[in-house]
Amino acid sequence: MNIVIVGVGKLGKKITQHLIEENHDVTIIDNNSHRIEEIVNEFDTVGYCGNGASYETQKNALVEKADVLIATTPSDELNILCCLVAKKIGVKQTIARVRNPEYENQVSLMNDELGISLTINPERESAKEIARILQYPGALKVETFANGKVCLLEIKLEKGSSLHDRSLSLFREKYSNILVCAVKRGNNIIIPKGDFVLKENDYMYITAAASDSTKLLKNLGIISEKAKSTLIIGGGKISYYLAEELIDYGITVKIIENKLQRCEELSELLPKAIVVYGDGTNNRILLEEGIDKVDSLVSLTSMDEANIIVSTFAKSVNCGKVITKVNNANYAPILGQIGLDSVISPKDVSSSNVIRYVRGISSDNKSSEFKTLYKLVDNKIEALEFFISKSTDYTDVPIKDLRLKKNILLSCIIRNNEIIIPQGKDCIKQFDTLVIVATDSAITDVADIME
Repeated sequence: MNIVIVGVGKLGKKITQHLIEENHDVTIIDNNSHRIEEIVNEFDTVGYCGNGASYETQKNALVEKADVLIATTPSDELNILCCLVAKKIGVKQTIARVRNPEYENQVSLMNDELGISLTINPERESAKEIARILQYPGALKVETFANGKVCLLEIKLEKGSSLHDRSLSLFREKYSNILVCAVKRGNNIIIPKGDFVLKENDYMYITAAASDSTKLLKNLGIISEKAKSTLIIGGGKISYYLAEELIDYGITVKIIENKLQRCEELSELLPKAIVVYGDGTNNRILLEEGIDKVDSLVSLTSMDEANIIVSTFAKSVNCGKVITKVNNANYAPILGQIGLDSVISPKDVSSSNVIRYVRGISSDNKSSEFKTLYKLVDNKIEALEFFISKSTDYTDVPIKDLRLKKNILLSCIIRNNEIIIPQGKDCIKQFDTLVIVATDSAITDVADIME
């Protein structure tokens, strides 16, 4: 497809990278010529310097030939205007980054009246992901499918784990309703078979019903009780959205923010939260505010380095669950080595949502409906959800008789609210929901996984 991206900061650049990797034709527009030059040199793309909301700029960039326009500038209003101009020119699908909480209740208006196909809010989406992790504190990441019926959890096998030296066939004998769908060992990513043997320090990615996931965490002796108290460092947009989510769950929330005016705003917006004016990177203040007594800490300042330092200190005083916001991908390889495994990147969360939407458009009129996409293991593996809308060549055929491509795993079937961890004798049926784990990044239809 032909796709135009207006605004190529951190999020726009990430989306550009993913879309080009999926063989889309991408054109970028930005008012910063140096940024345009950098991205054009790094990726196979065309760039135009100018105001992306200008009719003339969009005409010069041949926006009328685009299938999708994505606006990710720092300004919500400019993003909305970019989409309106593109719609006027004739682009059918438009996506706008809209971050201001004041616009949260107007999303349906933007979709219905303004014709914006999708709004993305990195802060809101990141807050939801953090809240999911705090529901399963023993997991490093938590993704959900089928409206929350199925979970995909990332778990690290710590030293002394009962799963060390256990083969997956033995694991399945004990946990028949749970599937290990991927393993990261060092720098290697494996979609394992039954004879694969688990080792300490492996990162496991498991698929199971929500209740079965909780049981597994308890059996493995990993923290399984939901967090009851959370200390949030930094009072930005993610902190606001996250506090809202956690308060609704009945979790006690304390926010430390170093700007007095923002503290006053948060106190008005979140009357059930405790808002503290202070420097959340100061160890003395952290101890005074009970960092060593809370169930969880989420470090959400605007600086990656500060978040890493605060989270490292939280680990040193045995704080329960620690989650760290990091935007710089260069930090990712070292964080696990220092014990910071639960990491959130807002641009990664939102770019995945955009890719999912684009894949969904690409899958129109195919044998299955594309529903959900999550990128795992440093974006090297994808977990995808499809609804089987029609009977096809691969339905009602035992899975053992299907000719699947390499590095593809059918991890879960949801049928009439029943969750099935598939075996060779099971079949995919019309109206099933199917969860697939794959190393291939170009799957838009279940038919794509067949040889």
